[in-house]
Amino acid sequence: MALQRLRTETRYSEIVIHNGTVYLAGQLADDYNADASEQTRQTLANIDLMLSEAGTDKSRILSVTIYLKDMARDYASLNQVWDAWVAPGTAPARAAVEAKMYRPDVLVEMSVIAALP
Repeated sequence: MALQRLRTETRYSEIVIHNGTVYLAGQLADDYNADASEQTRQTLANIDLMLSEAGTDKSRILSVTIYLKDMARDYASLNQVWDAWVAPGTAPARAAVEAKMYRPDVLVEMSVIAALP
């Protein structure tokens, strides 16, 4: 299978597809003024959009790495939104880490690997 890069910019591609696997660049919310719950909802909506563009969906996610600005403050609210988003029986492998973000108002970022149908 050929390597595909979608939404390519100077430094990265939003979507890379190779050998039946979809790799998403770190996904963010659209509104950085929102709280962690809303940033999580927006980030997951952007993941849905990117996966659809790549030809797959959230039920085929293999792995997610979640970066939180403040784990102690935001982990519970992230999980509440996450649990409502993930369909039963389709939970991917997942890691969540606290990270210094590229902007002080970014609270959540997620990197995703998914399979094509």
